[in-house]
Amino acid sequence: MKRWTITGRVTLLYTLFMVLLAGIALGFLFFAGAQSARQGKLARMQAMAAASGREIDARDGELEIDRDLEAFDDGVYLSVYDAKGVPLYGFVPRSFDNSAVFAAGELRTVESNGHTWYLYDEPLQVDEYGTLWVRTVTAADAVDSTLGALLRAAVLVLPVFVVLAAVCGYLVTRRALRPVRQITQTAREIGAGNDLSRRIGLGDGRDEIHTLAGEFDAMFARLEDAFTREKQFTDDASHELRTPVAVILSQSEYALDHAEDPAETRAALESIHARAGEMAALLSQLLLLARADKGRQPIHREALDLSELVAMVAETEAEQAAARDIALHTEIEPGVMVQGDETLLMRLFINLLENGIRYGRPGGWLRLTLRRDGDTAVAVVADNGIGIAPENLEHIWQRFWQADPARSGGGAGLGLAMVRWIAEAHGGTVTVESTVGEGSAFTFTMPVLLS
Repeated sequence: MKRWTITGRVTLLYTLFMVLLAGIALGFLFFAGAQSARQGKLARMQAMAAASGREIDARDGELEIDRDLEAFDDGVYLSVYDAKGVPLYGFVPRSFDNSAVFAAGELRTVESNGHTWYLYDEPLQVDEYGTLWVRTVTAADAVDSTLGALLRAAVLVLPVFVVLAAVCGYLVTRRALRPVRQITQTAREIGAGNDLSRRIGLGDGRDEIHTLAGEFDAMFARLEDAFTREKQFTDDASHELRTPVAVILSQSEYALDHAEDPAETRAALESIHARAGEMAALLSQLLLLARADKGRQPIHREALDLSELVAMVAETEAEQAAARDIALHTEIEPGVMVQGDETLLMRLFINLLENGIRYGRPGGWLRLTLRRDGDTAVAVVADNGIGIAPENLEHIWQRFWQADPARSGGGAGLGLAMVRWIAEAHGGTVTVESTVGEGSAFTFTMPVLLS
């Protein structure tokens, strides 16, 4: 049975259950029918015996039996005997042995000449005459034959019932498992065609199979998104690494061709060094994000004065902002304590500030504020730079995504992806509000350290 399909197994079990149920029901019906038929015959025999008392009388010691007394009715024979067992009136079946002794008010079953009979005797007191016995007899075979006919009919009907039960069970099971076949077919087609955009699409439903199909569709969507991001990641990483590698190769060749000129060689080596530094920084960021995706990036939490950390980062980035003719202003509430990783939080604020400097407007401003709001530390990095289009606000957190690569300012597009991961790793959030041509404001929140 292990090799059977679920439809076959369910159909078999359903059929066996229906046959068992039908067998129990038929057994009960036959038992109840037999009892009912037996009780019906007994009631008829008792009624005929009781009615005979109204038709028998005696006068001057002579017994008078009304000729209207029925001696046979509906298969029941009636006969009247005196106290010594001498027949006075009525009939008994031809093959019935009438030698059975009398037993008052008792329904008996007797065997006679290969037949089974129901026998009922009742004493009758007749004034001026004495005791009489009224005996009623009927063939038990008649009752049994009726039940036998019903049994034969049931034996003929039962196979038809079994076939109908099997067919109905198969159709019901097949219809119930149709969504499962659709899930299997869709999964097979996705595997054969590597098309993760396919969906099962069972629609709305509250049963377990619709829920399962919905989960499969959600899983396919996540897989499609993951593969798309992986492909995009590979393409973007290749693109970002190709330029510095090409520069390193060309500068190396140039340095080898001008080895006799120290100045040219030094310039080439400086270019190679700068590009190698960019590659090292890019690879470091990629490694951190890869570890973060796998949950293997360690986070060393400790009590930190976030106010001091933010002030130190602002002081470090002020020189770079001045080089772009951007004024960096700070409003930092002192004593904002948090529990976090100092290196990662520094990287978060460095990325936000460098993002503001990179996309800032020469002669513009960059403002960094930090304050405590209840149990939350709130930091805002705002600028009056080029801003972000509304349709791009959700894309800026994606790795390597850049709205305008020509205006990227040398970034690889990983900074904001790192910012979001660091914020979430510290139980915080980061959001952005921006208007094209007016600037952007990034808001970072995280729980403060309660004393």
